[in-house]
Amino acid sequence: MADRRFLSAAQAADALGVTRATLYAYASRGQLHSEPVTGDPKSRRYHRDDIERLRERKELRRDPARAAERGLHWGSPVLPSGITLIQDGALYYRGQDALKLAGTATLESVAELLWDADESERGRLFDQSSPLSPRQLARLRTHTHDPIAILQMALPLAAAQDSAGHDLRPAAVRRTGARIMRLFAAIVAGTARATPQSIHLSLQRAWAPRNPAVADVVRTALIVCADHELNVSAFTARCVASAGSSPYDTVSAALAALKGHRHGGESSRVSALLAEIASPPRARAVVARWLRQGDRIPGFGHPLYPAGDPRAEYLVRLAERSGSAREWALVRSVRAAAADLLQELPNLDFGLAAIARTYRLPEQAPLLLFALGRTAGWIAHAIEQYVTADLIRPRARYVGPAPGT
Repeated sequence: MADRRFLSAAQAADALGVTRATLYAYASRGQLHSEPVTGDPKSRRYHRDDIERLRERKELRRDPARAAERGLHWGSPVLPSGITLIQDGALYYRGQDALKLAGTATLESVAELLWDADESERGRLFDQSSPLSPRQLARLRTHTHDPIAILQMALPLAAAQDSAGHDLRPAAVRRTGARIMRLFAAIVAGTARATPQSIHLSLQRAWAPRNPAVADVVRTALIVCADHELNVSAFTARCVASAGSSPYDTVSAALAALKGHRHGGESSRVSALLAEIASPPRARAVVARWLRQGDRIPGFGHPLYPAGDPRAEYLVRLAERSGSAREWALVRSVRAAAADLLQELPNLDFGLAAIARTYRLPEQAPLLLFALGRTAGWIAHAIEQYVTADLIRPRARYVGPAPGT
């Protein structure tokens, strides 16, 4: 299978709408990076990402309005941020490799990094109690058994009781963010109150008390979910924060976006696919049937990672180490069928569903891990937006009837 990270000279020139001579001129001026093709030193290949960035810059010069519109759909960056970088197939949190952090860090320490906490704050931010009492949490659980719905119900109630949560200075928002995450951890773990344990330990003891190995799996998943630049929920968080809303309202709006089946809710569709396949020999036939029916296969491909989502790769490796040979065989067969039929590699949604299946976590574990981990990112974006004091208010390109018609 050809390496999708690269384009040939002919493909690159065609994508840019230029001659090969112009392409070579771009490379000589340092606007593009090229490298020799293995086995054919006279030929050069070009990074697909470089070509795409140069093409977008050319469009911006030719048609700024169109370029701005495309910026909302995996296009050029639309606002500055110092939180997360996606570059050359890797993910960085404030300049630190996210996958290396996932190897040893806790979600709490990664949150402090994303929030740019001072040294004096680190290790202390999460030493706070939940803004809701055990009695209030118990009362919320009488309305529904859906933990995502309980998270959504808890936020406005907690906001009403947390006057300090309306202080939008960075240090105050960091403290509020820690209280929100403690509240979420208590709800997801089903405990009466936030415990002093690390969040991943609370979840392991709730979900798999007899399998200590799950703690490390949960910790890793929370960290790789912590932030991912301007995804739809993070952008929602920034828009709400730009209006001057509290961190509680910001997280509430972001959580509503995350639930959508085209965002965090996608992992539920992956779980449904795995459940329908059930047995490895059925993988190719079921994936093919979904395709024939016009159904999109969830959990594969990512526009920002043409060579594969590194977060998914990390989680799939954990799934392989689960000890459940039967469930791992299922995950592996679905991955192979999709790679063959779609020519796509797994993304984060598949990785979350894979660990949930192989470690026998609760049905909603993929979305809950996503929500708990990403709350750290939402708070980071809120802090950054509060500091700018800019209202996010893009213009619409009107395409309706002309006035008077």
